[in-house]
Amino acid sequence: MLKKNRYARICTHNKDGTIHAMPVAYRYVNGQIMIISLIKSRKNKNIERNNDVSVLVDTPDPLRGILIYGTAEVDYDNVYKQALTVMETAPPFQAMSKEKLQRITKAYIDTFRSAIVKVKPKHVITFDYAKDEAWNNFLKTYLQE
Repeated sequence: MLKKNRYARICTHNKDGTIHAMPVAYRYVNGQIMIISLIKSRKNKNIERNNDVSVLVDTPDPLRGILIYGTAEVDYDNVYKQALTVMETAPPFQAMSKEKLQRITKAYIDTFRSAIVKVKPKHVITFDYAKDEAWNNFLKTYLQE
């Protein structure tokens, strides 16, 4: 599931203790979640202050997902190469030629001054409501009338 999906939500801690949740494109590589992020984003600022994060990857039908509790680091080195790794599997870019993808990636990280957020999982929870008998009975009873 982590390799098939391309979008997730990452949650970081705001300075006031509230949660900041953002949808992101990501790629799962070598046991880590990699995300392209704007250097001046709230997400990055939050991670620099408190690197405990949660990442949710899910699908709506059937409702299933993976919730990752982990630690994040913002990597400012080798951004182009890592961004290319993330972008080559993102839906709008998958069918592009290698040359065009390289041009777009370079333009993106230069225009939007980007870094790479790497999330290392500490604890992983999976859920699959398609396998939940109570949920399936509820759907049959109330939604398929």
